[in-house]
Amino acid sequence: MRVGLVGTGRIGESHAAAVAARAEVDELVLADADGARARDVAGRVGAHVAGAIDTLLHPGAVDALVVTAATSAHAELILAGVRAGIPVFCEKPVAPTVAETVDVLREVDKRQALVHIGFMRRFDAGYAEARRALRDGELGELHRVHAVTCDAAPPPAEYLPTSGGLFRDCLVHDFDILRWVTGREVVEVHAYGANRGADYFAAADDVDTAAAVLRMDDGTLATVQGSRYNGGGYDVRMELAGSAGTIAVGLDGHAALRSAEAGVDFPSQDPYREFWSRFAPAYGAEIAAFLSAVREGGPSPCTVADALEAVLVADAAERSRRAGRPVRIEEVRP
Repeated sequence: MRVGLVGTGRIGESHAAAVAARAEVDELVLADADGARARDVAGRVGAHVAGAIDTLLHPGAVDALVVTAATSAHAELILAGVRAGIPVFCEKPVAPTVAETVDVLREVDKRQALVHIGFMRRFDAGYAEARRALRDGELGELHRVHAVTCDAAPPPAEYLPTSGGLFRDCLVHDFDILRWVTGREVVEVHAYGANRGADYFAAADDVDTAAAVLRMDDGTLATVQGSRYNGGGYDVRMELAGSAGTIAVGLDGHAALRSAEAGVDFPSQDPYREFWSRFAPAYGAEIAAFLSAVREGGPSPCTVADALEAVLVADAAERSRRAGRPVRIEEVRP
């Protein structure tokens, strides 16, 4: 396979290494508006460099396209690939706005194109096991869900204006994995936000700490908490409690917490400090799944429609935070 990758920043370089490691990839071709950066990354991962981004967007130019460029370019690059008949993997989000996401969805559906949006938690072994345990009835009837995503250290101030905010940028992963694990849809959100750290979050009209209660379509309640500051380390967990048992994702030797009980030495290892080291196997697995779908003609492992639903929950949470009231998903659905 000949795979093109557009965008060689931090996440792009990591994805490039994951793609280059795949045995089915004969050639990886990188493109970036910053040609020097693309050449540096190509040298580190063993790839080639395209003369220009457009050279990867013609029919037959590549067998698959990986988009890890800036968020503002995602929709344009997805559509260019789809119109050229090229299967596309794109990091989340699909687009900066819901309206643009809907436009992409319509075009993708019209062309019946293969587009995979990068919600990597679907490929994490812990979340997959929780999903199986719930679907197989081992937990009994689901009573509650609790999810946490906390960064060990905040992003730089210059990142915030284009991030989309804490709900869209960070907790959207929790909203997607909640749908995937439970098989249920969110119908209402009541969210709160606070500024407990650097002033630049408030200056960007964002928050660094958030909590939300989500009501699912079967009445199940889920709570989601997030923070840009977690001194204990990078903390991503999910608990599902049912009538027959409880299961926890992320409660391993690297958990970014400690027990207050005497004689308990859990966890036994250093906590993760950032997302790639925590989810490296999942990132590799999602690329493998995408390339398998390209080769075998299978369905997308995470569609544009899936990404839209997660973003609608994030938008409802943001609206709720600002309005100080519960917001139904239908209020933000276009």
